[in-house]
Amino acid sequence: MSQDSAPLPPAIDGLSLSDVLPEAEFSQRVPIQSILGRVDKGAGLAGKNVRVGGWVKSGRLGEKNTLAFLGVNDGSGPGILQVLVKADVYKLTDLVATGTCVHVEGSLKLPPESAKQQSIELHVDKVIHVGTVDAAKYPLPKGKTRLPLELLRDMVHLRPKTNIISAIARIRNALAYATHTFFQKHGFLYVHTPIITTSDCEGAGEMFQVTTIINDAEKLEKELKDNPPPSEADLKAAEDVVKEKGEAVAQLKSAKASKQEILAAVAELTKAKDSLAKLDERYKLGERFRLHGGIPKKDGKIDYAEDFFARQAFLTVSGQLQVETYACALSSVYTFGPTFRAENSHTSRHLAEFWMVEPEIAFADIQVCNCMSNFLCTCKFQVSTTTRMKVKYYQLLEVYDILLMPLGKRMTSSIQSYF
Repeated sequence: MSQDSAPLPPAIDGLSLSDVLPEAEFSQRVPIQSILGRVDKGAGLAGKNVRVGGWVKSGRLGEKNTLAFLGVNDGSGPGILQVLVKADVYKLTDLVATGTCVHVEGSLKLPPESAKQQSIELHVDKVIHVGTVDAAKYPLPKGKTRLPLELLRDMVHLRPKTNIISAIARIRNALAYATHTFFQKHGFLYVHTPIITTSDCEGAGEMFQVTTIINDAEKLEKELKDNPPPSEADLKAAEDVVKEKGEAVAQLKSAKASKQEILAAVAELTKAKDSLAKLDERYKLGERFRLHGGIPKKDGKIDYAEDFFARQAFLTVSGQLQVETYACALSSVYTFGPTFRAENSHTSRHLAEFWMVEPEIAFADIQVCNCMSNFLCTCKFQVSTTTRMKVKYYQLLEVYDILLMPLGKRMTSSIQSYF
């Protein structure tokens, strides 16, 4: 079927397609950014019927508790759409708590002239879905109140809802998009280099080790507590049984006993040997735990032959070593992925985990510098143009104040020039 004859998507119940703004392609909502991101900030859409979904940033009751004013954001941008719900449409006390998830349908209208902060607002006709929260336990405050980043570390699932983390996410998205766009446009091949590696690329920094030995030792401790290892006496008794069974087999053979008798005796000997082998293995594990806490050792050093990879392995500090081999076959390549440094430093210049861009170019000299210069210009342009609509000025300054201040005050003039 051709694109021209493709069936139209179903209209919202009771509304014609001509009255509806285009919804997100894979979602049942009109992105709030498509309403507030217009030049007129949505004022020209008055009278349109839409369905939006998002989370309440702030909410209050008005007009003697007969009307709820909700500030809703759906993550498509930093803008907050004011949503009005009447008491005869839904139970208002379930809507006003910060963090409440709402999926509503209604018409866009111009706000009263006294409302200077809003250019458009949504008057709800139908509440499709509500995800309530316990206002007494929800930790994020209303509005633009900034929470310390250390506090946000303990609320991993709520961090993206804050201005600072959502702004960082949008900036990182713009940088990642610019990275892939630039290199793909210039004929580079994207190479996935391993995150777990046995090489220390150029000795670039302290490495995080990847091992299952400690986990295995903890499992061994628990297992030995539940099922204690055999003693030397148990091991000696098992050895005596094997010796006895072996002598019995030898006597039967010398007496030229029947084949059936000999096979039965051999089976008992084999069973005794298996039992001894298992006891011996558990005895050695018990001795290992007693002497070394369950860590396998050989010649006084950790025996990595019993580790998962049978050798020492680490989180990568750089993909350069691997990507260079690809450059020797494919000419222009790059890798862009996470790298790790186990440097015990808490300054803003030392990160335990970060993403690094590493291009490699065959048959190039000064052109490498030109490539990097153009790449940085592309990143700057992408951030300045993309985030202008999706990161508010105060959010970008918040990112700067918290994360970029140590890099120099000259960033301020650059940031302000974007707005």
